Amino acid sequence: MAGLLGAAAQAHGQLYVCADAQGHKTYTDKRAGVHCQLLDLPGAMTEPPRKTAPLAGARPATQAVVTAAPAAGAFPKVDGAEQRARDLDRRQILQDELRSEEQKLAAQRLEFNAGQPERQGNERNYAKYQERVAQLKDNIGRTQQNVEALKREIANIR
Repeated sequence: MAGLLGAAAQAHGQLYVCADAQGHKTYTDKRAGVHCQLLDLPGAMTEPPRKTAPLAGARPATQAVVTAAPAAGAFPKVDGAEQRARDLDRRQILQDELRSEEQKLAAQRLEFNAGQPERQGNERNYAKYQERVAQLKDNIGRTQQNVEALKREIANIR
C-alpha cells in the first residue's frame, strides 16, 4: 500500500487522505471535503513550479546552464615518460593477475581430473556428483576466458 501511495504521490504531486461520515478513508489527489488531510510522504515529488514568462533579456532562476563538453584537444596532456610509467604499472598489474588466474586454472584442472574428479563424502547421490562436475567444468571455462582476456589486454599495451 505504501508503494502505491508513493507512486500516486509522485504521479500527481499531492496526496490527500479523506474520511467520509462513516469513517471510511479514501486516498486521492484532489481535496474532496472538509475531512481531508494532506499526506506528507518523504521523497514524494511535489508539483512542478509553474512556468512564467521571463523578462526581456533575463534568464529565469530555474533554468540550468548547460556547458558543452570539452573538445578532444582540451584534455590535459601527459608527457611520454609519465605515460610509459603508467603503462609499465598497468602491465605489471595485469601480469600479476594473469599469473594468479593461471594458477587458479591449474588447480581447477587438477581437481577436475580430466572429467573424473574424486567423489566427496556428501556426494552419495550421483546427481550431486554430476552437478559438481558440471560446475567445475563451467569454472574452468570461465577461468580460461579470463586468461585469454588478460593476455589480449597485455598485448594491447603500448
